[in-house]
Amino acid sequence: MLQRFCLWKWLAVGIAVATILAGCLAQNDEDWQYEDCKLARTGPPATIVPIDEESRNGTILVDNMLIKGTAGGPDPTIELSLKDNVDYWVILDPISQRLYLNSTGRILDRDPPVSIQSIVVQVQCVNKKVGTIINHEVRIVVRDRNDNSPRFQQQRYYVAVNELTPVGTTIFTGFSGNNGATDIDDGPNGQIEYVIQYNPNDKTSNRTFDIPLTLSGAVVLRERLNYEEKTRYFVIVQANDRAQNLNERRTSTTTLTVDVLDGDDLGPMFLPCVLVNNTRDCRPLTYQASLPELTDPARVNPISVTPPIQAIDQDRNIQPPSDRPGILYSILVGTPEDYPQYFHMNLTTAVLTLLKQINRDLHQKFDLVIKAEQDNGHPLPAFANLHIEVLDENNQKPYFTRSTYEGFVLESSPVGTTISDNQNLTSPLQIVVLDNDVEETKDPQLHLFLNDYNTFFTVTQSGITRYLTLLQPVDREVQQLYTFSMTASDGVQESVPVTVNILVIDANDNSPTFSNISYNVKIYTDMRPGEGVIKLTAVDADEGPNGQIVYEILAGDQGDFIINDRTGLITIAPGVVLSVGRSYALTVKASDSAPPAQRRSSITTVYIEVLPPNNQSPPRFPQLMYSLEVSEAMRIGAVLLNLQAFDREGDPIRYLIQNGDPQQVFNLSQSSGLLALGKPLDRESTDRYILIVTASDGRPDGTSTATVNIVVTDVNDNGPVFDMFLPKNLSVQEEEANAFVGQVRATDPDAGVNGQVHYSLANFNNLFRITSNGSIYTAVKLNREVRDYYELIVEATDGAMDPRRSTLTLAIKVLDIDDNSPVFTNASYTVCVPENLPPGTVFLQIEAKDVDLGSDVNYRIRTQEALQYFALNKYTGELSLLKSLDYESFSDTEATFTFLVEAFDSKGTMPPGLATVTVRVKDMNDYSPVFSKKLYRGMVAPDAVKGTVITTVSAEDQDPPGTPASRVRYKVDVVQFPYSASIFDVEENSGRVVTRVNLNEEPSTVFKLVVIAYDDGDPVKFNTTTVEIAVLQPSVIPRFTQDEYRPPPVSESAPKGTVVAVVTAAALNQTIVYSIVSGNEEDVFAINNRTGVISVKKSLDYESVKSYELRVQADSLQVVRSNLRVPSKSNTAKVFIEVKDENDHVPVFTKKMYIGGVSEDAKMFSSVLKVKADDKDTGNYSAMQYRLIIPPIKDGKEGFVIEAYTGLIKTAMLFKNMRRSYFKFQVIATDNYGKGLSSKAEVLVSVVNQLDMQVIVSNVPPTLVEQNKDQLIGILERYVQDQIPGATVVVESIGARRFGDGYSEEDYTKSDLMVYAIDPQTNRAIMRNELFKFLDGKLLDINKEFQPYLGQGGRILEIRTPDVVANVKKQAQAVGYTEGALLALAVIIILCCMPAILIVMVSYRQRQAECAKTARIQMALPAGKPASTTANNLYEELGDSTMRGYAQQEQQQLLRPSLLRPEELSMESGIDPGQEYYGQDYYSYEHGYELPQYGSRRRLLSPSGMYDEYGEVVVENDGGYYYSPHGSTAEEWARKRRIKLIVDPEYETSSTGEDSAPDSSQRNRLNNPNIQNNINGNIYIAQNGSVVRTRRVCLGNNLKVTSPVRLGKQFKKLDKLAVTHEENVPLNTLSKGPSSSDKMNTRPCSVSFASSTIGAENIVTKPGGSKMKSTEEQESVVDNEDVKEPLESHSEHTPSDEEELWMGPWNNLHIPMTKL
Repeated sequence: MLQRFCLWKWLAVGIAVATILAGCLAQNDEDWQYEDCKLARTGPPATIVPIDEESRNGTILVDNMLIKGTAGGPDPTIELSLKDNVDYWVILDPISQRLYLNSTGRILDRDPPVSIQSIVVQVQCVNKKVGTIINHEVRIVVRDRNDNSPRFQQQRYYVAVNELTPVGTTIFTGFSGNNGATDIDDGPNGQIEYVIQYNPNDKTSNRTFDIPLTLSGAVVLRERLNYEEKTRYFVIVQANDRAQNLNERRTSTTTLTVDVLDGDDLGPMFLPCVLVNNTRDCRPLTYQASLPELTDPARVNPISVTPPIQAIDQDRNIQPPSDRPGILYSILVGTPEDYPQYFHMNLTTAVLTLLKQINRDLHQKFDLVIKAEQDNGHPLPAFANLHIEVLDENNQKPYFTRSTYEGFVLESSPVGTTISDNQNLTSPLQIVVLDNDVEETKDPQLHLFLNDYNTFFTVTQSGITRYLTLLQPVDREVQQLYTFSMTASDGVQESVPVTVNILVIDANDNSPTFSNISYNVKIYTDMRPGEGVIKLTAVDADEGPNGQIVYEILAGDQGDFIINDRTGLITIAPGVVLSVGRSYALTVKASDSAPPAQRRSSITTVYIEVLPPNNQSPPRFPQLMYSLEVSEAMRIGAVLLNLQAFDREGDPIRYLIQNGDPQQVFNLSQSSGLLALGKPLDRESTDRYILIVTASDGRPDGTSTATVNIVVTDVNDNGPVFDMFLPKNLSVQEEEANAFVGQVRATDPDAGVNGQVHYSLANFNNLFRITSNGSIYTAVKLNREVRDYYELIVEATDGAMDPRRSTLTLAIKVLDIDDNSPVFTNASYTVCVPENLPPGTVFLQIEAKDVDLGSDVNYRIRTQEALQYFALNKYTGELSLLKSLDYESFSDTEATFTFLVEAFDSKGTMPPGLATVTVRVKDMNDYSPVFSKKLYRGMVAPDAVKGTVITTVSAEDQDPPGTPASRVRYKVDVVQFPYSASIFDVEENSGRVVTRVNLNEEPSTVFKLVVIAYDDGDPVKFNTTTVEIAVLQPSVIPRFTQDEYRPPPVSESAPKGTVVAVVTAAALNQTIVYSIVSGNEEDVFAINNRTGVISVKKSLDYESVKSYELRVQADSLQVVRSNLRVPSKSNTAKVFIEVKDENDHVPVFTKKMYIGGVSEDAKMFSSVLKVKADDKDTGNYSAMQYRLIIPPIKDGKEGFVIEAYTGLIKTAMLFKNMRRSYFKFQVIATDNYGKGLSSKAEVLVSVVNQLDMQVIVSNVPPTLVEQNKDQLIGILERYVQDQIPGATVVVESIGARRFGDGYSEEDYTKSDLMVYAIDPQTNRAIMRNELFKFLDGKLLDINKEFQPYLGQGGRILEIRTPDVVANVKKQAQAVGYTEGALLALAVIIILCCMPAILIVMVSYRQRQAECAKTARIQMALPAGKPASTTANNLYEELGDSTMRGYAQQEQQQLLRPSLLRPEELSMESGIDPGQEYYGQDYYSYEHGYELPQYGSRRRLLSPSGMYDEYGEVVVENDGGYYYSPHGSTAEEWARKRRIKLIVDPEYETSSTGEDSAPDSSQRNRLNNPNIQNNINGNIYIAQNGSVVRTRRVCLGNNLKVTSPVRLGKQFKKLDKLAVTHEENVPLNTLSKGPSSSDKMNTRPCSVSFASSTIGAENIVTKPGGSKMKSTEEQESVVDNEDVKEPLESHSEHTPSDEEELWMGPWNNLHIPMTKL
């Protein structure tokens, strides 16, 4: 039955299929005739074929069109033809349906200018059966061939680059755009890339420059440029296309000329510069100068230095010249150190000047170092040495070592005898004379001369010590003392005269001399014994013993007479009675008292006659000879001598001067014998008188005589008298120092010092000097041109205490020499010369004068270039033209010639004088203005208002542009058509013809107006034109419907073509043409000239222009066709267009990044900084709303908030202990109150405290600082940014100045400004000390800039540390006795606790060893994976999805953030390393999160198969899990070795990542744990001192892990395991955790180890954690976290017999990795 049913089913299907096929075949039989002309192929209907350009003629384009049907043969079914075959590029073969290229006589070129990129034809197919037509499109794409080379738009390219341009700078972008090379090929063939080729003629160019971006062609500098080494590079740049076939690429080259501009990279150098071999360094240079000592600075300044001090910048061609730095000179250092007292160097000219005289006794030379530096602060100065020699100026007078000299000479000494210095004549008289101009050890070579007695004495001519010698014999008796002055001269200076006294020592060269050869004496017998007979007087000119006379009677006395041997008085001997008639002849000898050998004597004879007694004896004088000295100044009448005689008889005596006084100078009293002065004495006429005086008693023989010898002594009664025979008219040559002028001589008849003459000058002491002998010299160089005549007064004085003076005037004429150059009357001449003057025209006469006598000044042109244009008369100085000058031939804006002329003395030798001549060529109007038309036409309305523009005339002047001659102006000719000129005018500058008045003229009137165009040239030239103005009929002048149009405002975003307004005007039978005549200068609007529709032509911008005022004009088409406009009152209207503002500008922040700071102790919502954004839009479009985008910082909170409409950022958290942290976030500004456009800026806020701050103390009140805060902070910020670019200075506070102890006092007249600075590079505050250095070092400069804001006298007093920091420092430094005592106590406590510490350490190490062992046990726990898998490691990476020791399920890892490395905590929030501030829960990672990366992780390596030694997990009746070793030989031993798994809930990790570590007394344990399949455990791994915790699924109930026999062996192996391995594995390779289907409980649990008693019902720990008894008795209990039973305290349980080992989290044990 089933088979039959299937058969009928398939039969029905077959019948249906057959029916369908039959229907289809029938339909095809009907449609087959329509298949012709269709394509026999599938795909797109169009046929697209490519062909290369320049393909040869006949190239097959399409081999077969595959069109159904037959086009050839006897019975064609289709007919094929081409349609739209432009230019017949395609040929069709209809039979073969093949298309060919037809390029006969031409080339298929894809490139311009042909630019055939494609050919599109239609193959038209006509179905002849049914008559249908089908067009088949054939698109022939012309493929480009690389047949064109790139072509540069310029043959050469040029760029100038400063040599200081940094390497890597793009120096040339001239190949960009259409300026470089172009290639008309298409695609890669037309893409240009540029490369630099090697230039054999400039081998360094391709190394110096590069084109890294070959497509852009930007040339980049690759090596540093040096203008001094190379000034130009020729860079060959090759442009090649990018054809795919490298061999087909086409290239072209050009040359880029790179001129290196001189940059300021070199410092100055001193000239002349002698280069060191193969370098650009100058050899050390020493300048030389010399100065006479004690020279007046005015005489030597400026000091002549050889060579002249000059420094130039080595960068000699800095452009523009205005940028070239100047050179500053200074003296850097020098010896001796007091050189600044003597020298000064001009800062800009290097002129060295002397400040004060130099004493060569103090300084003989100066060695200075001079510095030249640029005035722009360039750091490369130049140095040179300057050696200044102090010459010995003859400014020191010679001097004698003694003021007076005493000499002695024996009067009998022969000629040549040296004068002695003592009376014993044992040593010569030494005269020492020195000159400070000469060293003391050298002969000063002075000339010594005596002002008197130079015929008696002379002085030796050389040597420091001189001696006086005798020139002729001296006679003491003639002159015993020679007193004279002696002067020393060095030729220029004379010493102070010294007095020399030479005493002539007596020699016994004179014999006593009696006045008479014999004497006759009469005596009387009545004379008594003892009575005097006669007194003999002998005179001996010698002195001393040699002059002491001893008298004796040699013979003839007969015993009757005796003589007094001293007085020479002969008396009658005692007892003698005289007899009358006796006579005696006494021989009396007078001898001196010299030694007997030298004694001299003389004798005389006294004849005595004895007479009888008689009273007639003559009077007798007491002395026969009288000597006396009388001053010539003795007054008249003075008694000089008493000459009273004695008469025996007592007769009256009469006295008389018998001889020796012919002038009767003396008066002798006749009665008394008193000798008196009768007339004045004059020693100069008579210096000695010998008077013969007689005394007579009246009798013939009663007369006796006596001699009176009177010497007249001198007084200073005569002045010096000049010798008038010497010349008084003298001459001296100029410019000669110490030149001899002449000599004077004066004599004084007085004797001694009164007659010694001294000379001096009464005037011109600074110009002349005179010696002691009257010789006159020039003291300085005279300048005849300053003064050529002097009247010199010479004064002569004698040597008296009160000297007498005489003067003599000398006439001195200064003789001229050629010492001056000619000097022009003007240093520069400027003359304006009209162009086109004929040659030979004299246009200037220059003049120079030479002050020298007899000079012959000649002139010549010094500048060679000027000789072809100008001639200068040699003698007259007339400057003339050699050829005409043409103003237009000058390319400069000013046509000028500047050249030098010189004037020289043809007879002299001095250099010529120079002057500058500037010739300005004056443009002489060459051309007249020329109008563009001869006749201008215009139309005007009959009622046109004043100022209506009718037409515009235009004229041009061919004179050079910019010159007055080319400036064209216009005016109306009022002569030809006066009425037209009265109603029409032309604007002077524009040429617009306008109405002068409001018109009211008849229509159809035609006015003619003559307009003159004239220029401002010299002479003025002009031209004229005629303007015809027709007055139109009012009917043809359109009239607007409104005078003003005010359309609605148009949006500034309105597109082009937007209709703004429609203006309408009408006129009778006229076609209206509209135009905008004003207000549309920028072509913003367009008007339809037929419809009057005003539309937007250019984009509007409200911010640029807010409104427009257009003036539109309507004219008839007739007028417009005449190219005219007819403004009138009616055909113009105003259109006022207001632009509507749109929100088309985004807000713009005032800064890209705002930098601020917040103090650690800042309160919530404290202001941090204020941001501001500006918007060019107006209204609400410029109203900002601000918001912040801040990454989460902590607990999802944001650290800052912003006031939405003010931009003030405030704190939203506390920042305690967060110093050196920073926060970066963004601020968004949105206009239109948060609904419009937005922009953003960065904000950086750094956390600071007072350790980062400085206090700036100023002497102005805080209010003033607050008012100028922004300006002051800007100044401080600029100085900080000099050191740290981009740094920001922030104000922390402004307050009164704090001072005193602990800064507890305040002064409100001064202020404290506390600031700190943020470094944008580190995002943190600049160190306080660095900030102090930045500001304190520039305090003077800062105060200068603060001055305008702080007021007069306002300044910064100091920059100090904040109060808190200073107080802490004080407290830290002030360690007192209390602290010392506490420290001592602490030391004692530590010493006492040392034993306890040692005990604790030992216990701890034991505890640590036990914990480490337990840790190894836990890590060795077997994994829940098939036993067949062999474990290679004891523990491997946590991220491994098949972690050893765990179930095969993927594990979820957790990482404690507190255990991260400090450097990994620098998040974008800027939290510093080591601070526990986290914005997310690191213990809540869900599946799929990647953990933070950690740098280094460790794993233990163990031998293969170690897990085989584990035992198995056994579940006891108490419900606990136990690990028991395999193969235990005794069940008891196995029970002792097993480990029970327990849970410590107190050490579970909280969701916040913080560990709960309760005391041991609070540790709880689950009482009856229910074991579930997915119990979790925590694994801790010590690494680098940190711990990583991971979760794993705990073992299921009754799950057998592995053989229990292995566990015991494993414990032993774990004890020996000590190998560690470290590797760097990123934590993001860790597994992503279990899938959601695993339903793993992710609550963390702790695994700890404890010992227990087998079979215990309740497992507890001993209070306080008892010490473990045996490490072999251990158990491990894994508690289910889902158990809800309450936890019990450890103290509530009874301790078990077995002790458990409490581990807790391993990180609390601080187990190092090597201990695992």
